[in-house]
Amino acid sequence: MQAMTRLAVAVLMLAAMLSAAGCVLKNTLVGGIGGDCFAETEWVDFLMLNDIMYTSNPDGTKEVVDGWRGEKVGEVSYMLDEHACTKHKTKNGDAAYLPIGTPIYAMNGYKPSYRVMAGGKVYEADRNPNAKTIGDLWDIDGKIAKVSLESGMDGSPIGDFTPEASAIFARDLPQLKLVGFDTIYKDNKPEYGILLRVHLQDGTSFRMVFYENANSFTAGVYGTEAMKTVVVSERTRIKKAAGLM
Repeated sequence: MQAMTRLAVAVLMLAAMLSAAGCVLKNTLVGGIGGDCFAETEWVDFLMLNDIMYTSNPDGTKEVVDGWRGEKVGEVSYMLDEHACTKHKTKNGDAAYLPIGTPIYAMNGYKPSYRVMAGGKVYEADRNPNAKTIGDLWDIDGKIAKVSLESGMDGSPIGDFTPEASAIFARDLPQLKLVGFDTIYKDNKPEYGILLRVHLQDGTSFRMVFYENANSFTAGVYGTEAMKTVVVSERTRIKKAAGLM
């Protein structure tokens, strides 16, 4: 069981780093020896618009509602899948799997710098060169409904934070300064992550992973002491209530 938990955490940390890189190599060659254009590549499902890198969030936005779609803000001009080499430099209009000409729309209720819609999916900002804080990157201030704990084994829900604990988390999260996941990973020892899900008022959500010793998140930010206290105490309370401790 412990070995499986370690594996799950290792995969999550690796996935976060690969997401930042933009692709995952399967380490297979279609033909020949070497060469960036011979590698079979599995891209992270992303698109780029106005210098902002967006990634899809299928787990947290499963039911896409027509009423969410706002005005058109752009369209896809290049699809990387089966066309781009592994050293392709991402530019505005690029998308991993969306065909050329796919319209990109704003999502009602959010700034387009945070969420857009394309191909029937919701894409969320992963990197924005102009963002200094989580609140700059994600338009979530005043929109968080609750926080919940998920299993480190399979990502299944375990239980919700108390309303008071969720309120503290929601208050502090938008204020956190972006320092980058690579910086946090370099300056801290590897450790097990605590899987959290942040639920927004419109019924959508997104996952965050918290590292207790570093007091950091995979989003590339360090948490406040109040957030650390809340996450650790709520994790203990919820797991005990679920009979997992």
